[in-house]
Amino acid sequence: MPFWPSPISTRDVAGSGVRPGWPMARSGRVWWTEDRPGEGGRTTIMCRAADGTRRELLPAPWWARTRVHEYGGRPYTVTPAGEVVFANMRDQRLYVLGENGEPKPLTPEGCRYADLQVHDGQVWCVRERHDEDGKVTRAVVAVPLDGGETREWATGCDFYASPAISPDGRHLAYVCWNHPRMPWDGTELRVTRLSGTRMDAAWTVRGGPAESVLAPSWKDGSHLYLISDASGWWNLYEIGLHGDGARAVHPVEEEFITPPWRLGGRPYAVLGDGRIAVLHGRGDLRLGVLDPGSGALADLEVPYSGWDATLTADGTSLVGIGYAATIPRSVVRVDAATGAARSLRRDIDRLPDPAYLPVPRAVETPVPAFLYPPYTDPAAENPPHPGPAAENPPHADPAAESPPHAGPARSNMVGPANGPSVPAGGPPPYVIFVHGGPTAHADTALDLEKAFLTSRGIGVLDVNYGGSSGYGRAYRDRLKGQWGLVDVADTIAAAEWLAAEGLADPARIAVRGGSAGGWTVMAACCRSGVFAGGVSYFGCSALAPLVAHTHDFESRYVEWLVGPEDPAVYATREPLALVDGVSCPMLLLQGLDDPVVPPEQSTAFADALSERGVSCTYLAFEAESHGFRRTETRAAALAAELAFYQQLFT
Repeated sequence: MPFWPSPISTRDVAGSGVRPGWPMARSGRVWWTEDRPGEGGRTTIMCRAADGTRRELLPAPWWARTRVHEYGGRPYTVTPAGEVVFANMRDQRLYVLGENGEPKPLTPEGCRYADLQVHDGQVWCVRERHDEDGKVTRAVVAVPLDGGETREWATGCDFYASPAISPDGRHLAYVCWNHPRMPWDGTELRVTRLSGTRMDAAWTVRGGPAESVLAPSWKDGSHLYLISDASGWWNLYEIGLHGDGARAVHPVEEEFITPPWRLGGRPYAVLGDGRIAVLHGRGDLRLGVLDPGSGALADLEVPYSGWDATLTADGTSLVGIGYAATIPRSVVRVDAATGAARSLRRDIDRLPDPAYLPVPRAVETPVPAFLYPPYTDPAAENPPHPGPAAENPPHADPAAESPPHAGPARSNMVGPANGPSVPAGGPPPYVIFVHGGPTAHADTALDLEKAFLTSRGIGVLDVNYGGSSGYGRAYRDRLKGQWGLVDVADTIAAAEWLAAEGLADPARIAVRGGSAGGWTVMAACCRSGVFAGGVSYFGCSALAPLVAHTHDFESRYVEWLVGPEDPAVYATREPLALVDGVSCPMLLLQGLDDPVVPPEQSTAFADALSERGVSCTYLAFEAESHGFRRTETRAAALAAELAFYQQLFT
């Protein structure tokens, strides 16, 4: 099957996407972050005033990004007076951005800060300190806005998250956990009494080694809301200050949060009338309003099928990041009373003709997955022509807001539920996408990388293998001690399902993934001949070097994923030890400044393939970390990936 031209170019994919994130709303104003791919991936802060005007607050070279846990998180907060406090990427200091637009340093160099919030003239946050001997320590601290001495309020644990001050200012709540656990394994919600300058003893309100408690917020001075997976699903709870009277507000076999890989997520928001805007579902999270008294939950009728786990409330309106299969991730304001939604900023200014945007179908392979069929042969009668989407005409101001919209509610099942049909003219090639994490999940957000392939006649299957989030704790725990087995078996089974259903040409199925997904790609190519080729973005190939050299946040993660360090066990799991099983060509792409998966992981696997005479292309990119941010890097990587598939599939 020949490939055909597409209106979606590598530059369209690499140069588009401002990745709006971390919204905050107050007194009619809305703030959020945006990336600048053409400026080396720099992140800036935007503000939309109550009158609708919008401006960028951080000019180059200022860069709002925190490196706490290396994955970072919410890099800024806003004071009651409207001043912005942010973490600067280059030196990791906190700065205050005054009305004159000139940032002023608030902290000395040497520490990192995240999960910021302002209360009583202080910035409460998580501080991360890296000593010269390599030791990493963290604490919950308060940084005075007037430049006074920083005070520690919670110390002694390996990790902290979600500091929250009670409305009366008398108590501090926070989440903490210790190695070797990750925050989705087991955490504690603790509270300490604030007594002047003294750090009083804290007590545990909820949680433990086998319960993941996340995202606390105060209902009043003596009660908190939190999210716990005690039932096997991350549900919203109300609990007393000392752990008394705990109850699930709306018990259901759905998730109300995603794993906190980055600090500062806010998966629910309390509205001015006491109701709670929540996100819930399996896989994609829907937006609803919950009455905490009755437990009644009603979904809002908006055109967004999924939402990022970061909400903010401003009276009876709320702001979040919504998306759908044909709607880019967008900063969205929603009127909780009417459900009317208004897009304030879209990730992508201009979209191709909607006919080129694939609409996913939820399928079982037998694990959950989303199928993106390839675009039909353009030789067919009346094929669609490249051009801007109807909702975004070529001369429209990309900054203009979309009008309020109250559309039909979307379920987590995207597309027809009666299964995919076999394409006419013979099965096409397919690429299986393997998400990273591995405790993450594939969603149905519009993705131009997928459209880049499907518009050229290549189908995509995005797999939520065992261990993925969004389907309850038991499904996440399928991967416990089984990394390199369950994820690999599920990915191979997905490829076999595609072939058995007649959806894909069995000889033209490739697999690609990044980070933990890159590990699965390499391991799957080691263990099966079902794949025509594999593409790994900054993937892990060997466990002992990963344990020795990766960052602190994930330094003990392998113990949960595989088990205690054992060379004999490692040799049965890691791709580098199984490389003799690879017979298909591979493409490896790597950033040279990656602190999560060092470049040696990719180079070792590439060298091992070359020694065995297996075709392998290794591309390294300077000044790139774990996840490519620069336009030129993203374009070059995607061009190389397309060329790789063209060689495989023709």
